[in-house]
Amino acid sequence: MQTLRVEHLTKTYGEKTLFEDADFIINEHDRIGLIGTNGSGKTTLLNAISGIDPADSGNLVMPNDYRIGYLQQIPNLDEEKTIIDAIFDGAAPIFQTIRQYEKALENYSQNPEDEKYQRRYDDAEKKMNQEDAWNAESDVKTILTQLKINDMNQKIGTLSGGQKKRVGLAQVLIQAPDLLILDEPTNHLDFDSIGWLEKYLANYKGALLVVTHDRYFLDQVATQIMELSFGKLYAYEGNYEDFVRQKAERVERELIHEHKQQQLYKKELAWMRTGAKARTTKQQARINHFNELEKNVNHKVQVDQDVKINLGSQRLGKKVLELQNASKKIENHQIIKDFNLLIQAGDRIGITGLNGAGKSSLLNILAGKIDLDQGNLITGETVKIAYYQQQTEPIPEDKRMINYLNEVGQSVINRDGDRISTTQLLEQFLFPRFMHGTLIRKLSGGEKRRLYLLKLLMQQPNVLLLDEPTNDLDIGTLTVLEDYLDTFNGTVITVSHDRYFLDKVADKILIFDGDAKIKNYSGKFTDYLKKQNHQEGNKKAKKIKDTSATKQEKKQSKKLTYAQRIEFEKLEKEIEELDNKKQMLMKEMENTSGTDYAKLGDIQREIDEIDEISMEKMERWEELDEINQTD
Repeated sequence: MQTLRVEHLTKTYGEKTLFEDADFIINEHDRIGLIGTNGSGKTTLLNAISGIDPADSGNLVMPNDYRIGYLQQIPNLDEEKTIIDAIFDGAAPIFQTIRQYEKALENYSQNPEDEKYQRRYDDAEKKMNQEDAWNAESDVKTILTQLKINDMNQKIGTLSGGQKKRVGLAQVLIQAPDLLILDEPTNHLDFDSIGWLEKYLANYKGALLVVTHDRYFLDQVATQIMELSFGKLYAYEGNYEDFVRQKAERVERELIHEHKQQQLYKKELAWMRTGAKARTTKQQARINHFNELEKNVNHKVQVDQDVKINLGSQRLGKKVLELQNASKKIENHQIIKDFNLLIQAGDRIGITGLNGAGKSSLLNILAGKIDLDQGNLITGETVKIAYYQQQTEPIPEDKRMINYLNEVGQSVINRDGDRISTTQLLEQFLFPRFMHGTLIRKLSGGEKRRLYLLKLLMQQPNVLLLDEPTNDLDIGTLTVLEDYLDTFNGTVITVSHDRYFLDKVADKILIFDGDAKIKNYSGKFTDYLKKQNHQEGNKKAKKIKDTSATKQEKKQSKKLTYAQRIEFEKLEKEIEELDNKKQMLMKEMENTSGTDYAKLGDIQREIDEIDEISMEKMERWEELDEINQTD
């Protein structure tokens, strides 16, 4: 069994101890989710395990042939390389064989008369056969297709941040290491790619260590949770839902123990003050016990605080934003065409769909950052927009946190009408007082995003445009943001692929399918996905029934053997039974509480398994049906 043992890892950054004496084992088939607040040291721990930035002390014990693949939040890719070269860079030898075959095939296809290229192609094909690399090549193509990576010859330097993340993800998946480390893998993936990734990881043969903000994803892929909190690692069995319960129980136990120790200390202190002396061995032991108590009594149980968002917003009139017959094309891609959208006070609109279909562009249009080609954007007189963009606005790295916020103002008014200083706001957003003079360049990526969010909310907007707000924010911050948006008096329009977040904050959904095709749906996003799955199931059933009806009008083909005819008829019944079972599961999902995402995830997994089995049977049924109709 391939095992990685982490022994006594310690890492400090300035005055802060990120983790101390971290000690754990990762076994071959482990599925571990690593969570913690922004700035707690999650990425630093991943860097230490992967060897990118070793810890200050401690050891990593592993076999000599143990391979670790690491997807960083910002993948380290050679800007001059093409996508295909970057993906195979540093991969296992079998994938280098595939790359050589792909190059030889491309050259031979372009120069079929050239004997040199024909010879190279023959040699590459021979090597593919020797190493039995054809299945691996099929896996590679599946991964690239599912991650929407199409133009293999495009240079890395021309890609967007999201495209680079998908290339980095493809790179580590193709390497199939013993330990797969993924830092926010769902960032920049659309929901169908996330669904595919969940299934892929469920069947992954090695170990998985993942940092993610996506709670649905975490529930699907993790069977263990490790929490990094105040420099210590805590382990929990189960998924994220199990972790929430077990952590609450752990903290409660520690607080009860702390209270008992405090009470005992007070009792022993009173005894010591009577002038107790070590006249006997028993008394000396009691005095020693008191000294030990006194040493530890001030070590308080550290509990994560919640981010508090209690900022006010300006009054918003009924008229907010409206698009009338709006059209926009960007680089020959039609984003919207003759599009009409009325946004009213209090609306909660979620925008999702295919990457590159124009979701962020729509927010830019609503924010007035890009102009329409045709049509009108009408903005209400009372509208005050705050736009939380995917890329944080340029912040001078040598500017201090407190000065950055003071650009908006040194104080703001909260919902209760009280004036709050920037110092108080920073503390409410989990930036302790000693950090307020910290240079921004010393903050983690997540801490910078939290600071950026605070600055926007200080402006007291009444319309919030949020572009992928779940990227780089920790789960605790997201939970409080969701609660804040639930009570926000203004209008919220958010682009996201995070199913849990969309379910919490949006009751109207715009789904971008590309080429200016936009669907409207009223309700929760997961309800929309269930409806889509239901419709696909109906289409499949209708196809079977229609073809079956046609078949019965004809005589059975003599080309089907008796055994094939029995199989053919049996398949029809099996597919129908699978479809009925799926319909029952869909009804069960509809009756399940939208907040019980663990049960929803279990039902969805069962539906996915039925879909896979049904697809295999459909393919075989179609093969036999084709033979049957050739008579």
